[in-house]
Amino acid sequence: MNADVAIASFWDERRIEDPTLPEALPEVWAFGATPEHADELLGLVLAGTKTGTASSLWDFEASGDPVPAVGDFSIILDGAGMPRAVLETTRIDTVPFCDVTAEHAHSEGEGDRTLADWRETHERYWRRYSENDRGFAPDMPVVCERFRLRYP
Repeated sequence: MNADVAIASFWDERRIEDPTLPEALPEVWAFGATPEHADELLGLVLAGTKTGTASSLWDFEASGDPVPAVGDFSIILDGAGMPRAVLETTRIDTVPFCDVTAEHAHSEGEGDRTLADWRETHERYWRRYSENDRGFAPDMPVVCERFRLRYP
């Protein structure tokens, strides 16, 4: 089954289980920049450890992807590009990188869950994988998203 068919079937099945979900297919994406990142971070979500994520606002602007909003749903893909989870956005705060809180860093569930580790990891990530020409800056706008796992 190709990925597009699998994603559409996955959403149809979720809507049968929960008719309150919107009819329109939500944003579909994977965490991280590699299949290994996607699987690792998805694992943290499925374990209940990861309840937050952060994205560069500059990357959203460069890619044209919509900035998430409270109430949005997302289908999360694994490293092979197959749908594995449904998330619902519960909170959005856009702040400069230097103002991301320790609470948010902890919600991401990665590394030792400290703000220092979060800053080091995310600076390295954006320097390497940014989708925009500006890359990383200490005052760059970061979209801090909190979410809840709706499926599984």
